[in-house]
Amino acid sequence: MKEATATLIEQMLARVRTGLPAHDNVPHIRRWLDFNNHRFGPVVDAPLGHDHVAILDASLEPERLGHPSRDGGENLTLWWRAMQARVAPRIGIGRYAEDRGIYDHPEEPRDDKARKIHHAIDIFLPAGTDVLCPFMGTIEDFGYDAERHGFGGIVILRHETDDGVPFWTFYGHLAPGGLAILRRGQRVAPGAVIGRLAAETENGDWPPHLHFQLMTHLMGWKAIEVNGLSRSDQWELWREICPNPNIVLGIGADCAAPVARSKAQLLRERQRHLAPSFSLAYETPLKIVRGSGCHLYDETGAAYLDMVNNVAHVGHAHPRVVAAASRQMHALNTNSRYLHDNLATYIRRLAEILPPELSVIYLVNSGSEANDLALRLAHAHTGAHDVVVVDHAYHGHLSSLIDISPYKFDGPGGEGRPAHSWVAEMPDPYRGRLRSGDKEIGPAYAESVATLVMDMIALGRKPMAFIAESIQGCGGQIPFPPGYLKAAYGHVRREGGLCIADEVQVGFGRVGTHWWAFETQGVVPDIVTMGKPIGAGHPLAAVATRPEIAASFANGMEYFNTFGGNPVSAAIGLAVLDVIRDERLLANARNRAAQLMDGLRRLAQQHRVMGDVRGLGLFIGVEFVKDRGTLQPDADALKRLIEAMKSARILLSSEGPHHNVLKLKPPLVISAAECDHFLGMLGRTLRDLSL
Repeated sequence: MKEATATLIEQMLARVRTGLPAHDNVPHIRRWLDFNNHRFGPVVDAPLGHDHVAILDASLEPERLGHPSRDGGENLTLWWRAMQARVAPRIGIGRYAEDRGIYDHPEEPRDDKARKIHHAIDIFLPAGTDVLCPFMGTIEDFGYDAERHGFGGIVILRHETDDGVPFWTFYGHLAPGGLAILRRGQRVAPGAVIGRLAAETENGDWPPHLHFQLMTHLMGWKAIEVNGLSRSDQWELWREICPNPNIVLGIGADCAAPVARSKAQLLRERQRHLAPSFSLAYETPLKIVRGSGCHLYDETGAAYLDMVNNVAHVGHAHPRVVAAASRQMHALNTNSRYLHDNLATYIRRLAEILPPELSVIYLVNSGSEANDLALRLAHAHTGAHDVVVVDHAYHGHLSSLIDISPYKFDGPGGEGRPAHSWVAEMPDPYRGRLRSGDKEIGPAYAESVATLVMDMIALGRKPMAFIAESIQGCGGQIPFPPGYLKAAYGHVRREGGLCIADEVQVGFGRVGTHWWAFETQGVVPDIVTMGKPIGAGHPLAAVATRPEIAASFANGMEYFNTFGGNPVSAAIGLAVLDVIRDERLLANARNRAAQLMDGLRRLAQQHRVMGDVRGLGLFIGVEFVKDRGTLQPDADALKRLIEAMKSARILLSSEGPHHNVLKLKPPLVISAAECDHFLGMLGRTLRDLSL
């Protein structure tokens, strides 16, 4: 039987790993259980609501459970007894999918091939407690496992869905005396007693409890052969064979433990269910499980210096941001139709760090949503439709924003420029038509915007808006030459258009000298959009505009955003602002930017592949070229560098139309020591790769 079961496991595992269910009945059983769980009665006559139970989390106690003179079962027994005394009179619950590495399996390795992931939920109740049939069933099998740390008395019930598809429930640790009155094939009505919990002496020396397991397949097992544990490297199979039994039990607590799956398992799951348009970083993807400050940590505990995450603006998992979110989640989270201190305080604080002209705030959920709303505001105010954008720009993933993002509509899968989008020349002082040595190149590049506006007018159209990131991101981390935005804004405003500053990537002090990157150009936009760093990883974004534009938008159609302006998001936004202020992060951005730029320029003197070093504050780009004379891009060299730096536990990424720009935009909390470490490893890696 064991050999046949082993073969069946391998066959089913192969199916699961190709994206098929473990067996054909799994999808039907899972759907039926989801929609019919209200039909299950109690399994024990005891209250199992949230206030009556306590989770006994053995996976959190590896050291306390590891006494060298005892085996794993004895350690767990002693711990369970102590925990039950501590949580009494509540009922102790052992979790489904818990990693019980404490169990001794001398013949098996103590790794992901050891059987240690729990298939069931344990309910700790006194010996003699009745165990009940939850749903009309038939006795499939029963038996007695007399082994120490075995199951004691066992009953398996067969049930059927309304369409006659079978599934099973498994009951372990029953008193053996009750088995004598059972017979195979016996029908059992809901609520009927099928056994009683056994005392330790007849229960494998375990404290009295019920091991309750749900099964979609019997795997060829008799009662005493059923496995209550599985290997973690096979969990993607066993979660289908033995799904979470709380769908039957209805315990009012989180009875399922998260299972740490291998990278191979996670990749298969992504490929099976996640849309293929989602990308992964690096040739060999990382599994990241934790973040702190400027570091991300993989499943082994290895730390990676994060040099590209401009979303974790004040550092990963900043304790003040986490605490603010937790406090408010415990109190209230609702929409903006109610008065709330957090919302009022936050919009006031945002307005205080913006130019006084931009006094009206809309709170939304993402940078894309902010930019879409900005377009709606501009249309309501001007009545026009045409938008001037900068070549290679990206403004978001909504349909309205793909239409104004050359990075998308001119890229793979794009359908080309829509008629209402007008693409201005990229003001690139390194490889553009006008170079850094030329005079007044900012206004000269802005003449491209003027020409497009005149072309519109000639066709009987007029500009609705000019939208630009205040520093080009996807275009290659390019700060605009001085005077560019001032001149471009003037050309558009003369014909009645509005000017939108997309600060989704570069706002909130990233440039170091100002709160907003547009301020480095000496301009005040009509509309500012912000996202990414605003919530340090929480989905929060905003639009700021002039009162007269907001008045044009208030045309009778209500604007409502379910989550925009909710108390939790506002609390998080306030915490981010507080951290930026209290930790003096604008000053840190200035100082660390100077340190990085100096170090990068020194490296560029030694490595000609680094053709250009540019940036404002902690928004830096390094362009890799094969030849500094021809400026031929060297995307391959940069790709090799990024992979090598990952091996050195530093995370980097590429940008630009030619994918040859190394982008650096670390959290603003990055330290001088971390910058030195990055520069040292970058220099060593460039030498090792002979670049």
